[in-house]
Amino acid sequence: MLIRPATIGDAGPISEIYNREVVESTVTLDLVPRTVADQESWIKDRSGGLAVVVAEHRGEVVGFASLSFYRDRPGYRTSVEDSVYVARSHQGSGVGSLLLGELIEVASKHGFHAMFARIVGPQQASVALHERHGFELIGIERQVARKFGRWHDVALMQRLI
Repeated sequence: MLIRPATIGDAGPISEIYNREVVESTVTLDLVPRTVADQESWIKDRSGGLAVVVAEHRGEVVGFASLSFYRDRPGYRTSVEDSVYVARSHQGSGVGSLLLGELIEVASKHGFHAMFARIVGPQQASVALHERHGFELIGIERQVARKFGRWHDVALMQRLI
């Protein structure tokens, strides 16, 4: 398994993985699938200190993960939020752990101090993944999201780097 920085050429596979979750699950609260052009812009916007990494297995992108600023205001610039997505064909195989580990390394190298994860449901597999990487549950945001005609809680987890 190769973990590497995402390139613009990865926008298609990334959008396939992501859009399946948009349409079929609550692991993302996006409601509208992204075009490949949307995904290309998203990758470009994260160049520099923020990051998008992919997991590649036998030449195929099977997962991706990203760092985004935690909040827009300048005082929060030392904090980032992670997102990890794995193709369903590779879930449970350790891909998510490799991706999250790489994001933690990138965040550390770029001098970020705190890393957060927002997990809808909360999805137990995502909570367990983050716990294995030193994140702690710091709260549950009750019924803050709506998708598929239902209210959803969101767990907030944090790790200091």
